[in-house]
Amino acid sequence: MIQEKKSFTDAIQDPEKEEKAKILSSFFYSGIFVCILWIVQFIQYSFETNLSSYGILPRKAAGLLGILTSPLIHADFSHLISNSLTLFLLLFGILYFYRSSVIKVFFIIYLIDGLLVWIFARQSFHIGASGLVYGFAGFLFFSGVFRKDKRSIALSLLIVFLYGGMIWGILPTDPQISFESHLFGGVIGLICAFIFRKNDPPEVYEWEEENDDDYYQDYDDGKDPEDAEIDDDAEPDDFRRNY
Repeated sequence: MIQEKKSFTDAIQDPEKEEKAKILSSFFYSGIFVCILWIVQFIQYSFETNLSSYGILPRKAAGLLGILTSPLIHADFSHLISNSLTLFLLLFGILYFYRSSVIKVFFIIYLIDGLLVWIFARQSFHIGASGLVYGFAGFLFFSGVFRKDKRSIALSLLIVFLYGGMIWGILPTDPQISFESHLFGGVIGLICAFIFRKNDPPEVYEWEEENDDDYYQDYDDGKDPEDAEIDDDAEPDDFRRNY
């Protein structure tokens, strides 16, 4: 009996520990990436230098390096602040809900967005993590749509509520903003959501399983349909008695 109690306690505690570890790791890795952006900006500020030349310069061989470096560079602290919280929340969401897909999704959006900017964007230095923001937002939103599960749909509605105004960022409304990186990031996020739609299947909660079992248990008499007996003497029910 004592051993059974220990096993039952462990069964309760293990999911709680796993959930806590999942939250902490998602918080840690998303925080680390945002901290890297801040370190780069502090280096740029401390040495009074401009790292924009390490951004993406479309269709120039020297601009290829920017595919790797441009998301880490921001024009000023205002630019960085506008991206930091949003990027942290979106990356946290992917880390938490789509753990088996997150590494692939991160690098696909990071690299392909930069490559498309290098091929198709205007002839100017493109910097900032906004392309990642749009890519992650697109992935989270369309993952909820494609998977059609309650958890992902709820997350999608939250994304629409918090970042619905981001749709204007994919339009060329401001020459100082790289709408190309926003547009390509969102499209790649959509494609990733479709490609990885079968990864990280939605969890089946215990209360759902219990309800299904109870339903079938109530209506299952243990007999096969062909073995059912018909009572010839039974009187037909008068359904009007119920009203």
